[in-house]
Amino acid sequence: MAEASGQFGVNGPESRRDWPALSDAEARDVLSRFPLPSPARQVIWHGRRPFSSTGVVLLEDSSRVFLKRHDHCLRDATALAEEHRFITHLAEQGVPVGKTWHTKSGEAALDLNGSAYEVFSIMPGHDLYETVQSWEPFHNARHAFSAGQRLGQLHQASRSFDAPARPARRPLLSTFEIITSADLMTGLERWIPHQAGLTEALTHHRWRADLPQALLPFHEKLKPHLGTIQPRWGHGDWHPSNLFWTGTDPEAQVCGILDFGMSDRTCAAYDLAVAIERTAIAWLEPESDCPVSLDRLEAFLSGYQTHYALSAEESRLVPLFLPLVHVEYALSEVAYYETLVHDRAGVKAAYTDYLLGHAHWFSSPTGQQFLHKLTHLLQTAPCP
Repeated sequence: MAEASGQFGVNGPESRRDWPALSDAEARDVLSRFPLPSPARQVIWHGRRPFSSTGVVLLEDSSRVFLKRHDHCLRDATALAEEHRFITHLAEQGVPVGKTWHTKSGEAALDLNGSAYEVFSIMPGHDLYETVQSWEPFHNARHAFSAGQRLGQLHQASRSFDAPARPARRPLLSTFEIITSADLMTGLERWIPHQAGLTEALTHHRWRADLPQALLPFHEKLKPHLGTIQPRWGHGDWHPSNLFWTGTDPEAQVCGILDFGMSDRTCAAYDLAVAIERTAIAWLEPESDCPVSLDRLEAFLSGYQTHYALSAEESRLVPLFLPLVHVEYALSEVAYYETLVHDRAGVKAAYTDYLLGHAHWFSSPTGQQFLHKLTHLLQTAPCP
């Protein structure tokens, strides 16, 4: 079995893991329930991303598959089937996503011993950002342009996918039920009880005072435009390390799209705003004012519009969504770190640095300048 290293934590690489690494025996047992070309031999690589356990498994015929385990408190086979239906639709539309394997009994994923397992074929290309912390900017503008093209392609393909939104009880999704409520606090009060452990976790914070102060000014600007939203499924977590690349050089192009665990029915403008939040602003740089990558942002938007033409209203929505896109995911992370993995550093990162900190940054002169620049870029973008 390959030696399992630690994980990417909220403050960078850590030696510990929240969820145990996949074992060889576990992989053999799980994969025996899928119609693979040959039995599993051993785990030869372990992923370091948090929230689940992942690995590449070598089969007896020397082929490989990707195996992912989720604790049932986060995902079960029913939840994974929601994601797989979207992945299957995108594949049918020519979007380069991973091939999912069904169990021998035809299920999209396997529930076993309190965990859910999903299996993917190995995607061609290179995991170019494997060692990079999630949500870091693209290495260069050429990478950003290619990633924008693929997201535009995904949004174009998702026009014809009409599945309903996922249940509100699902944790760790990119959703917008709260921020698209006519009244922000009413939306919060309605949504919070659906998230297991969140009501308890928030008793340690002054959220009824903190959140209106940080979020209401942005919500008031968004509210008049809520009636123009055209619902559509999105990826929910678009950043470089969720993409596979044709090579390891500056000219590499995106050739594969990974990890639909946060996908849900939102809209194209919201999902584009999520991608901008996670690729254009250096949130993780210490001792900085979160510098922005304007050259890569411009390239990303140019690539995006080669495949998806934003309407005038969608262009207006993107910068209005941007200071708010993180709200539900950040709140869900508060519950995760407080009640599931009992990580105090994680709780602080989720509530103070992420939920409040990102909103405060967008209120700062630097953040306001960024929003004005984004608005200008979207208003002046040429039609494809």
